[in-house]
Amino acid sequence: MSWFNRKQNAVLGIDISSAAVKLLELSKSGTRYRVESFAVAPLHQAPLVEKNIAHVDTIAEAIKIALTQSQSSLNQATVAVSGSAVMTKMITMPSSLSDVEMQDQIIIEADQYVPFSLDQVNFDFEIQGINETNPDLVNVLLVASRRENVDDRIEALVKAGLKATIIDVETFAMENAFKLLPDPFKNSTSAKTVAIADIGSTITTLTILHDGRVLYTREQEFGGKQLTEEIQGRYGLSYDEAGIGKRCGGLPENYSVDVLGPFKRAMVQQIQRSLQFFVSSSVNRTIDCIVLAGGCASIQGVDKLVESNLGIPTYVANPFIDMTFSNKVNPDALYRDAPAMMIACGLALRSFDE
Repeated sequence: MSWFNRKQNAVLGIDISSAAVKLLELSKSGTRYRVESFAVAPLHQAPLVEKNIAHVDTIAEAIKIALTQSQSSLNQATVAVSGSAVMTKMITMPSSLSDVEMQDQIIIEADQYVPFSLDQVNFDFEIQGINETNPDLVNVLLVASRRENVDDRIEALVKAGLKATIIDVETFAMENAFKLLPDPFKNSTSAKTVAIADIGSTITTLTILHDGRVLYTREQEFGGKQLTEEIQGRYGLSYDEAGIGKRCGGLPENYSVDVLGPFKRAMVQQIQRSLQFFVSSSVNRTIDCIVLAGGCASIQGVDKLVESNLGIPTYVANPFIDMTFSNKVNPDALYRDAPAMMIACGLALRSFDE
């Protein structure tokens, strides 16, 4: 098992979030991708605490349900740990070193890079290219996470009958999936800066990409669970009933104005606040567009609200727009869940690593 495993057999992308397990299988013919299967299995109790798995068995059962729903026959999978649970550092190494020599050298020098004892962490590295200022050096991305963050995810997969072949990082998976989105800057020659606001059930993650590479990431506690709890309290429903009403409709007439409207405005404020943190910490950096991901991005009209309030072109993520589908896939259902499938999509793309 490796973080940056090189050539792969086909793998399932499995995104474990606080609200659901999302599963995706892709295949590729020529340059075009095809969705072979997908499934979303809701999680009814809190299996994650601050993105760490608290209930492995709950996650494993949800993965089993997703596997059954998807009808996938694959038995290898890739999962991701949260960016906040990962330490990443760009270091330089002599370009003359082989991968084995580089790994030995990193192990020797790891104490200065990794803030934990090496027996408490999983780490890996990937060569990013020749150093810009010294051609005798290469830039090496070092990634480390405490061992329990990795082991719990592997255990959940194993209990569901799967083998973990790659452990990725959510931020890298998002970057990977971003490449599949329609390019609004197709005719532009200059590199653009894009903000991806991933608004999930409990956490909003802002990822800033410049020229397609991650520049900055920040997590805040805010998500769709707050809307579900407001519906629950306002209308005297169970949590599950409130969630169904949120997704499928059937709530009282005043819902749109009295409950959904204030939540959408709160979403805009959260995105604006996250962007302000980034802009204040960067030099002469402007945001060229915003991409909305996560379950809350599917709320009708929220993209227009963000765009009109922040004055920045805003789009809802759909990485499947140019894909074909197997007969096991309901395209309408997939498109409804598309913004929430970005990380699962980035993970499934690891099937095609060279």
